[in-house]
Amino acid sequence: MTLGGKKTVLITGCSPGGIGHKLAKAFHSRGLHVFATARNEKALADLTAVGIEALSLEVTSPEAILEVKRHVSERTGGSLDYLVNNAGRNYTVPALDIDFDEVLNVFDTNIISVMRLCQAFGPLIIQAKGTIIQIGSVAADLPYVFGSVYNASKAALHAYSNTLRVELAPFDVKVTVVVTGGVKSNISRTHRELPEGSLYIPLDKEYQRRQLYGQEKAMATEVYAEKVVEAVLQPAPAPWLWKGSQASLVWLVVNFFPRGFLQYYFTKLFKMDKLSKIATDQRKND
Repeated sequence: MTLGGKKTVLITGCSPGGIGHKLAKAFHSRGLHVFATARNEKALADLTAVGIEALSLEVTSPEAILEVKRHVSERTGGSLDYLVNNAGRNYTVPALDIDFDEVLNVFDTNIISVMRLCQAFGPLIIQAKGTIIQIGSVAADLPYVFGSVYNASKAALHAYSNTLRVELAPFDVKVTVVVTGGVKSNISRTHRELPEGSLYIPLDKEYQRRQLYGQEKAMATEVYAEKVVEAVLQPAPAPWLWKGSQASLVWLVVNFFPRGFLQYYFTKLFKMDKLSKIATDQRKND
């Protein structure tokens, strides 16, 4: 069943400046009824002004998820055509310097909340024979230095989605993973400094660059959103969509280059070999 004759879509993480905000506009422009969610629904005033329905949702809260499910179910008669799991948290810190409270927050947002949302909205998606869209990342396939926690959370999302796709296929539900390359967004808005005593202090300049590297030559958010929405609204959307700056190049390298090439590339890109020289010099002086 549809709302007012329109197909319906629920999108998480729709705060201004991010991918979800542009996805909401792109779906709306194609005639869908959009449920746009964010921690603070008042931040979505520009979306409500054009007829998009804004809802408050903290994706890490099971109670909040169930409340949004109740609302959507009442509005749609128990169905949902598209669920877009977009909300995400970045964390760019060397693996040996991570704070485990931050690690838990990243995994809670990037994968645990997705599992909760899929479980909660699964019956509505099955009723509509709809599609679940997971906003993944090329980072899941890359040894993207200083991003081990984020990379691992996205790899977990990809693996979860692959299995979910098989399990939901008997119910005519599709699962699409958007492997996202560089896109202009505010996910990298948190500036960090290396902790005192970090082994990576000699690479502080490279570390500072790495924090914003994904925004260098990134695709405009609205362009990315239009490409994604156009692809997922096809009658049979592909299970994997590589979208965003350099996403196609990453696909080519991941599938056809030796795995060691990526390790070599990121070692050179962020000058990790400087640490090898430092370590060698220290051993000589010991």
